Amino acid sequence: MELFHGVNVDWLGKKWYFLGFSLIFSIAGIISMSIHWANIGSPVPLSVDFKGGTQLQVQFQQTPDLAQIRQATGATVVNYDVPSNNEVLISLPEQNNETAMDSGREQIVTALKAHYNNAFTVRNVQVVGPTVGNQLKRQATLATLYSMLGMLIYLWFRFQLIYGVAAVVACFHDTLITIGAFALTNQEMSLTVIAAILTLVGYSMNDTIVVFDRIRENLRLSRRESLPDLVNRSINQTLSRTVLTSGLTFLTVLSLFIFGGPVLKGFSFALVIGILIGTYSSIAVAAPMLVAWQEWRGKQGRATSLPPAKRAKV
Repeated sequence: MELFHGVNVDWLGKKWYFLGFSLIFSIAGIISMSIHWANIGSPVPLSVDFKGGTQLQVQFQQTPDLAQIRQATGATVVNYDVPSNNEVLISLPEQNNETAMDSGREQIVTALKAHYNNAFTVRNVQVVGPTVGNQLKRQATLATLYSMLGMLIYLWFRFQLIYGVAAVVACFHDTLITIGAFALTNQEMSLTVIAAILTLVGYSMNDTIVVFDRIRENLRLSRRESLPDLVNRSINQTLSRTVLTSGLTFLTVLSLFIFGGPVLKGFSFALVIGILIGTYSSIAVAAPMLVAWQEWRGKQGRATSLPPAKRAKV
């Protein structure tokens, strides 16, 4: 199915607009992350998964008053699932040592019984010590970096090194803007958000490879065509596929964001931002890098033609 016929958009002619857009959101995210780092010691607010603490899932018999619960417990309180279930998540900040963490549940339950007149049941308790939280932060960072490195190596052998570098830069761009969006909106980073970011790294890379594959095929067929014109034509030829795939995926994650409730809010928010930015970067970041590489090679007096990928052996 093809939505667009005879499309002839000069994408590379708009590269400076794309660069301006990316710089604005990247710099805004970096500034916001720097402010968070100065205030809380991390670039974004962290959930119990990373910073350590105690989190209780509590169900009340009557509709809970979040403001009164916060006042009674001194903890962070948000609705859990649909409001009709009368469930909330109560998160107590990290303590100085593992022993103090163990008393977090009793502290919250005692405060609720003493200062909040509404029968309740504790449905679930999650306790994460500061040591475990630090390990999770390190592992989450390494998982993201290793995934990008693995994709760089794959594209190096499957295509050419410049293809891999361009794709990884685009993925780094997507990750930076997505994390920056969390900093700007003051949303917590959790393990589910890391899972969403890793998903987006793969999604963005896949979208970029589709464009790159069309570029390398056109390079074989049109050796005399200038690279900017060939890249523009390749993007236009894959535009229908990009809009259909990304559009349907975006509608799915948007529904998850709207109807998924507070528990899935971070996960779905990362997917919504990431799908948009990942689709954008495959056109506006990765592909122009190939042309920029060719132009730089020309200024250095080296070969000015971008090498097509080798033919797959049958």
